[in-house]
Amino acid sequence: MANNSEDLDLPIMGLARRGAISSSTSFESFDEMFRIEKDSRIIKLLSKVVENNLLFTHLDENERTQIFNAMSIRLYLANDIILDQNEQNEYFYILEEGEVNFYTDDQLVISFHACSCFGELALIQSTSLSMTIKAKTNVKLWRLLGETYRKILMDITINKRKVHEEFLIRVPILETLDEMERFTVADSLQSVQYEDGDIVIKQGDSGDDFFIIVEGKCIVYQKANELCETVEIDTLGPGDYFGEIALLCNRARAATLIAQGVLKCVKINRIRFERVLGPIQEILQRNISRYNSVISLDHLQRIMIDYEKKEC
Repeated sequence: MANNSEDLDLPIMGLARRGAISSSTSFESFDEMFRIEKDSRIIKLLSKVVENNLLFTHLDENERTQIFNAMSIRLYLANDIILDQNEQNEYFYILEEGEVNFYTDDQLVISFHACSCFGELALIQSTSLSMTIKAKTNVKLWRLLGETYRKILMDITINKRKVHEEFLIRVPILETLDEMERFTVADSLQSVQYEDGDIVIKQGDSGDDFFIIVEGKCIVYQKANELCETVEIDTLGPGDYFGEIALLCNRARAATLIAQGVLKCVKINRIRFERVLGPIQEILQRNISRYNSVISLDHLQRIMIDYEKKEC
């Protein structure tokens, strides 16, 4: 079927046949022509569509925006062929407007409506599509070249590793890790974000996560026992860390930390730490005599004694 999208009086039109394009590099160069600046509405829409997609959930807001800004827009008229069956698919698609149908040997298999996505496998590797994709109505699509996604992801991973490694070097209890061990831990850190007023950890709760602050601040509150009032004892910011005692043992939290504004952290728990590096005690005991926490072990032990007496 002929592609009539060129009749649209718009800056972005349906693609010419893909056979004229010979390489992924050409795909990427060709796609540059169809990239447009995205306003907050578009970013919000794209974020909503992929919020539960496993290929995006590990990325923070800035990283997702970086990928969204690499997406190009495509417009198709009703009945236009978006992709032929058995054609090599290089793209991941997000459907902003309209409806598309998927066919196998001219038999309708499934339909996708606005605010849905398809083609995730192309983000991992180029693959032949076993179905034909056809526009059921006029369609507005955002698409991302798989190679572009992989390049951006690699850059993000390398930059994260560098930043996270610098943070880990500052943690005395982990300073004996060698370079490869730091790389391994850095790659295993998970990003997490808290909003203003969110409780990050609560005194007395059990916990097994160790945190490093990437952006923002949090206030540290503590009370010595149930008879005392909670008092503010510290403010932590980028590069500070807390909860490292969780890598040693499953003890109750020694303080409450509350986000002051948007707070971005990375974290790792003891089980994950041991999975990637082995038994934690062997690593920590290399330098245990120089352990120095934001909340000292002695102080933690005193609080725990009071806490255990109360429980009894």
